[in-house]
Amino acid sequence: MGHRERLMAGAKRCLEERGYARTTSRDIAAAADDAPVGTINYHYGSKEALLNAALMELVQEWGDRTLHAAEQKATTTAERLERLWSQIAEPGDGDRPMLVATVEALAQATRSPEVRAQIADAYERGRPDMAAELHGLDAADDAETARAVGSVHMALIAGLHLQWLVDPERAPSGREVATGLRAIARGLEADG
Repeated sequence: MGHRERLMAGAKRCLEERGYARTTSRDIAAAADDAPVGTINYHYGSKEALLNAALMELVQEWGDRTLHAAEQKATTTAERLERLWSQIAEPGDGDRPMLVATVEALAQATRSPEVRAQIADAYERGRPDMAAELHGLDAADDAETARAVGSVHMALIAGLHLQWLVDPERAPSGREVATGLRAIARGLEADG
């Protein structure tokens, strides 16, 4: 394993153990089996770029696990979505470090154009992917609808995670989210 791969693994470990805001370049280098600190800039351009790339990989890995779990034994779209929201609304304690690091990165985005651009680009790439994965919507057929559906899912995920981080005992369950979405959809349909 070369420096680049070791740095990525070290950055992931630091995000999980120290969080985004408290991780230094030296922490990453030490976690990467004492890789030279200068290799961070050489391979990734900056500590922030490396942390963002590591965070995006952690989020992608979490998303893949969550989608896979939601698809197990689900036979309908409604069943798959309810299972998905249960996975998201009731994450395991092992997910807490990644969720906290995500919130910390979002806070950094307000002051760092580099961080903001990386996260915004990841959101934009993820919207049609979520619409395709969860609803079979192809952005090539209807980009506007795919983007809208993906955006709603992203908003729900972010909101559920924030509620769970603040108050896990009273955060909504997947069933409550599904019930709420059904009621909202009925109201929208009634309004025409």
